[in-house]
Amino acid sequence: MDKKPEIPLPPYFNLNPEAAAAKLGPIVDTARFARAAAFAGRGRVDLAKRGYAPDGKKRLRKFSTWEVCRYLIPVAPAHLRRVLNKHPELPQGEGQGNSRWFSLEEILILRDHFAEEGSSAKEYRPYRPKGQPAKITAVANFKGGVGKTSTAAHLAMSAALDGYKVLVIDLDSQGSMTSILGGDVPDEWRTVFPLLARDYATHLEAENRVREASGDPVLPLDETLTEALQVSFADVVQKTHWPNIDLIGAQLNLYWAEFQIPVWRMGLRNWPLWDALTSALSESGALDDYDVIILDTPPALGYLTINALAAADIILVPLGASFLEFDSTGRFFDMLYSTFASIEDGENTARRRAGLPEMKFEWDVVRAIITRFDASQQTDLANVIQAYFGDMTNAYRQDYTAMVGQAGETVSGIYEADYRDFNRETYTRGRETFDRTYAEFKEMLIGAWWRDEQLAKKEAGHGETQTA
Repeated sequence: MDKKPEIPLPPYFNLNPEAAAAKLGPIVDTARFARAAAFAGRGRVDLAKRGYAPDGKKRLRKFSTWEVCRYLIPVAPAHLRRVLNKHPELPQGEGQGNSRWFSLEEILILRDHFAEEGSSAKEYRPYRPKGQPAKITAVANFKGGVGKTSTAAHLAMSAALDGYKVLVIDLDSQGSMTSILGGDVPDEWRTVFPLLARDYATHLEAENRVREASGDPVLPLDETLTEALQVSFADVVQKTHWPNIDLIGAQLNLYWAEFQIPVWRMGLRNWPLWDALTSALSESGALDDYDVIILDTPPALGYLTINALAAADIILVPLGASFLEFDSTGRFFDMLYSTFASIEDGENTARRRAGLPEMKFEWDVVRAIITRFDASQQTDLANVIQAYFGDMTNAYRQDYTAMVGQAGETVSGIYEADYRDFNRETYTRGRETFDRTYAEFKEMLIGAWWRDEQLAKKEAGHGETQTA
């Protein structure tokens, strides 16, 4: 009778301690971290430049007539060709006949032409009411790996393709967004750090003027703060390979702000540390110069994230359809409540004593976005998440597709991918993943603007009535 084959033991049995010790290698000291970081740095540069042109610069690809008419300008290809023939002064694109390719700069010019000369029933330029400031969107969650940077990058690119002028601010010292947009950030002085330092220094100078008038000793202004007072908003903004996306980048030294901000606050207790970024954006004119400002935050509820959330009009919270991410996101909302309610309580106690009106944090809209969604495995849990978060959840669940994964490998966005590298169905489905997310985002954006515009008209009418 044949013996049954023995079932092998699990791999964690009968391990040899001496052989295991031999695999450990030498004892690790702190210098080994420096070597690992150096190797990773070289690798990061090499991988990031996979999507760069041969001259080492990142450039945005051109878009075909099919893409222009399908996704960017609502005109038929035949009509576009007739307009180009009639107006030789307009960008004609590269190529001959029906196969032409246009840069985004050229597409923006064509968009303006159609907005002036085309049908009034079509939307050639995206909606933004006159007199209303840019809307600021923070993409945040203190759990890593939920798709914050990917979502923020694709929303920025979607808005740019739609015709909006976009500013992206990378607040994560890992600098992933900066890599995607090809930013060059040599040190922390090209990040938001000097803007935050400048805000503190400005408050410190105001405090010292009061102290001098009262005969009290002034507070010292150190070298960092003195230098920050010389840095303007324009000094830290850089152009990207997208003609209508600008960037304030990040790099590792930005993390120092998480340690420095509480030190500054201890030195000047009346400094509203959560308002530093808001003030920088307001005073710089950025709210007039840009249509959409997108803040990519670190995976932590630190001082940089608090600044982003306090500045934001719209908060987007990406999460995967898993229990751990749902649980973590619930705790994130709990921490948001605790943090901002605590700030309100502390500030309003002082304001009541001084006879000043109370402050209150408010946002136009907050939405959780389910990312990296796999309908075959995650529908039930996604339905549970949607049920618990209710109207704070986006209706559309962002699918994970092969195109999204491939774009990530080349440190770029799916809108930068050439559809000829995929079959048409794969490209269309991959793009639809973010087009539908952008559609919901744009609906929030224009709804918030419209509501603000109606409120402004109502207040203006009320003021005129009172004057009469």
